[in-house]
Amino acid sequence: MVAGATGAKASSDTGMLPEETPVGLIAENLLKAKEIALNDSRVPEQLKNYLQKALDVALGLDPYLDAMATSKRKTSPDHGPEDAGGTETRLRPQEEHASGSLNGKLVKKEDKIAPDCCQIFRMFVRMIRARRILLIGKLKGYSILAIAEELPDDGKIFACAEVPYLGVNSQEAFDYSSDGIKISMQVGPMADTLEALHAEDEHFDIVFIDADQRNAVNYYSFVMDNHLLRMDGVICVENTLMKGQVYLENVSDENVLAVRKLNTVINSDPRVQQIILPVQSGLSIIRRSPVPPDAVIESKVLVRDDVFWGYNRRCILDRLRLDGKVAYVTGGGQGIGRAFAHALGEAGAKVAVVDLVLAKAEAVVCELSLKGIKSIALAADVSKPEDVQRMVDTIVARWGTVHIACNNAGINMNSASEETSLEEWDKTFNVNLRGLFLCCQAAGRIMLNQGYGKIINTASMASLIVPHPQKQLAYNVSKAGVVKLTQTLGTEWIDRGVKVNCISPGIVDTPLIRSKELRTLVRRWLGGIPAGRLAQATDLQAAVVYLASEASDYMTGHNLVIEGGQSLW
Repeated sequence: MVAGATGAKASSDTGMLPEETPVGLIAENLLKAKEIALNDSRVPEQLKNYLQKALDVALGLDPYLDAMATSKRKTSPDHGPEDAGGTETRLRPQEEHASGSLNGKLVKKEDKIAPDCCQIFRMFVRMIRARRILLIGKLKGYSILAIAEELPDDGKIFACAEVPYLGVNSQEAFDYSSDGIKISMQVGPMADTLEALHAEDEHFDIVFIDADQRNAVNYYSFVMDNHLLRMDGVICVENTLMKGQVYLENVSDENVLAVRKLNTVINSDPRVQQIILPVQSGLSIIRRSPVPPDAVIESKVLVRDDVFWGYNRRCILDRLRLDGKVAYVTGGGQGIGRAFAHALGEAGAKVAVVDLVLAKAEAVVCELSLKGIKSIALAADVSKPEDVQRMVDTIVARWGTVHIACNNAGINMNSASEETSLEEWDKTFNVNLRGLFLCCQAAGRIMLNQGYGKIINTASMASLIVPHPQKQLAYNVSKAGVVKLTQTLGTEWIDRGVKVNCISPGIVDTPLIRSKELRTLVRRWLGGIPAGRLAQATDLQAAVVYLASEASDYMTGHNLVIEGGQSLW
């Protein structure tokens, strides 16, 4: 144990004591106790050994947590592919100032932030897809910038403080960083700032409160009483352990007592649920609770029906989730099908990506895997019954069933009507209508047997109007057939749990349409679209998720038209 004791003593001698966290303070007291024990011959060797073991654990925890917090580098949006092949990165602010500079600018040592809490904040921003954040208290400038990096381009941070507290280096960092525009500093009496935000009907996804201030309980109460926190939002309160002082007896420090009161108020608030994480000086995570069963509105008993609680106790966004569902997308290797595969996967479904060319399906599966989406790639010619049956059998063998059939494969062979060959006609109908029928039938048999399923067919705006000036007789007629097939199956199968709907996109912007040869044609199309632009594949993603989810359970045989108003002119 002499070597271990020497190591711990060396840490003390070199000023490497842990930070002032509860664990750090425990380690500091253990170190002092061990030094006393080493200098007292009456202390049993076994007790010295146990002290050393406890000290090793206490000394190692905070540094290990810091080391295991993923060090993230972010590619700067300000640099394009021409900058070192698009590989130039910008360090996280905490990494930059830790090395003493930010893009060559010196940074004060006191601006160093608590990495554990900042990493947690960044994680929360990502997890709940936060867009608007309220910060109450003196969070360090680099912490604010690090959190701003996680927000989308239209995200906003409102950082509130009684007096200005950002040093020149922090402000320079804001001005230099492309994420600095997301930060709005609100300086002045906190009560006035919160009142102003409330008057402007601001609504926040995350509210951060620094507990190390006398009025923190008032700030928490104002946020909750005035609904500044959105329904699924989170409140984070830092410094709620106050170096372990809040749970010790005989403490008279007013700051500690104020934090103790704050914790008690939050814990007794029936509107929220709270946990305290023992990181740094304590981090409380608070979220809304379900409405108490005895809630009343203006002395009238609250009506707690499906509208209030949500159907099957699920809110509307949860009802759009596809967790546990199995889906396939034909024509999924590119264009609209690729967008559908991503959308269904992001909503929680397992996705079989089906394409005539296996390599295209595999490329999309590779993309999905990067997002953690379970998927498989399959090759199939939907016009061939044996390929369709093999596709369905493979999916069932892998995942047990099919819940969502997204029949998207289709072709378009443009030609004037008088020049349309029988071969072109047959090939178009074989894929667009015959293939779609085969897929509906094969998937439908499984769905009818299990009493549940969603079939989503890709039709076209061409089912409603005759697009011009292009000539595409076979395509137009085949897509009109898709709509009628959808309506027929939708009415036949709904009472057996299977809903069949279709989506009719307008002209979708694809690499092919961007070709030089089609520029004149594109200009003519744009002149007939009230929206003034072509559809993007992403314009269709929410629709396919809605039709695939339980939120659309009362819809069947419907043709959902998404064409920017083009069919109305």
